[in-house]
Amino acid sequence: MAQNKTQRNDGDVMAYLESVANKRRREDSLVVKGMMEEVTGEPAEMWGTSIVGFGSYHYKYESGREGDFMLAGFAPRKQALTLYIMGGHERHEELYAKLGKYRTGKSCLYINKLDDVDLDVLRELISESVAYMRRTHPTA
Repeated sequence: MAQNKTQRNDGDVMAYLESVANKRRREDSLVVKGMMEEVTGEPAEMWGTSIVGFGSYHYKYESGREGDFMLAGFAPRKQALTLYIMGGHERHEELYAKLGKYRTGKSCLYINKLDDVDLDVLRELISESVAYMRRTHPTA
């Protein structure tokens, strides 16, 4: 059975974030790191080489494939600050309506800069996503 490519590891989160070339993205990443630590109650850990994750949950698909993944996380990408909102976007439509300027993809929320969004709404979005994952994956 294939293993998930993105695995939790003992990489240095602060060294990684300090290496982000774009100053605004680096500063925004530190704000999101603090927010996610507060919301999850979990420390920041590296997942793969470029994702900062918080907590974990265990999943098992009908196909038999199973593994562990982060409850919440983000990656300071070149194009945008990418936040991983688990459990899908559709349950958060009301919050997205109040969030500000963003884009979404599968489980990703793309934000160009934190100044573009309401931080209280972002915190609530992360909190609801984490609560949903803890409810639906009791091992989380």
